[in-house]
Amino acid sequence: MKRTQKAWFFSPQKSPKPKVPENIKAEVETKANELIESFLKPEYIKPPMEDMRFNYAVDIYTKWYRNYFYFCAKYACPGPNAISPFFEVKFARMEYVGDGHFNLSYMRHTEQWFEIFQDLTVDECLETIKDFPHFHP
Repeated sequence: MKRTQKAWFFSPQKSPKPKVPENIKAEVETKANELIESFLKPEYIKPPMEDMRFNYAVDIYTKWYRNYFYFCAKYACPGPNAISPFFEVKFARMEYVGDGHFNLSYMRHTEQWFEIFQDLTVDECLETIKDFPHFHP
């Protein structure tokens, strides 16, 4: 009978994630919805093409989940072989890190979040989302 070796290893305690204050939640939602209505929807929500085989964006919206703020897009699937008539994709994420600052990530083609910017204010995050195509649907 083989015995497994025991080894010691360092296991640091994870620091608790800060809770998002309600006033910051409201500010983020208000400013993000302004960005969606003024830039993202006019740029990415287009009427369906004549050839109804390809997916197309029908809505862009936001939602909070714990200390993460997500930008999401809803796509229509008009093709005859579609499994579902719609699907949703999260394409940008703001993670609250405290003191009114966020880390900014985008969803890679591998379906993994990739953090590019750290410790940005709300306005810096939204400006970055507007300026960098990584954060577009």
